[in-house]
Amino acid sequence: MTDSTTASPASPVVLEAWFDLQCPDCFEALDDVRALREKYGDRLDVQLRHFPLAKNKHAYAAAQAAEEAADQGRGWAYAEALLARTADLGDRGEPVLLEVAAGLGLDAEEFDTALIDGRHLLTVDADQAEGQALKITGTPTYVIGGERLDGGKSQEGLRARVEEIADRLSAG
Repeated sequence: MTDSTTASPASPVVLEAWFDLQCPDCFEALDDVRALREKYGDRLDVQLRHFPLAKNKHAYAAAQAAEEAADQGRGWAYAEALLARTADLGDRGEPVLLEVAAGLGLDAEEFDTALIDGRHLLTVDADQAEGQALKITGTPTYVIGGERLDGGKSQEGLRARVEEIADRLSAG
């Protein structure tokens, strides 16, 4: 998922952030994503990719909802707001998806329709299949410059490694 707030057409460096939107570790990873955006600005294109884990029963619907938010121009804002409510999503399920949309001023009725008609299923399925092909097993995972960085067990050192790769790619 990309939207106008994160993509830069001139950006030579793409950072794919493979997230499960019901994953508390992905919420913690947002601090790194924000810091990377702050440091690199338009030189880094951070793209949210979906890898809903089977253990999180609302993650698949959350990924579809994030795609609907992207269609409405607020993809990252929605993902960040939803990740801040992972426990609530786990407890209450899909009503949380609609509440987050409404809280951001998005068309919650359109969200509900999108979840029912499945218009974003193919996008989420394609991301998940690509993630499996990349041998992603947990979230968050980052892919930059063809290198996979797994953050599912620990975020420690990941931002520094991403910066090292981004600096090398933007210089070369």
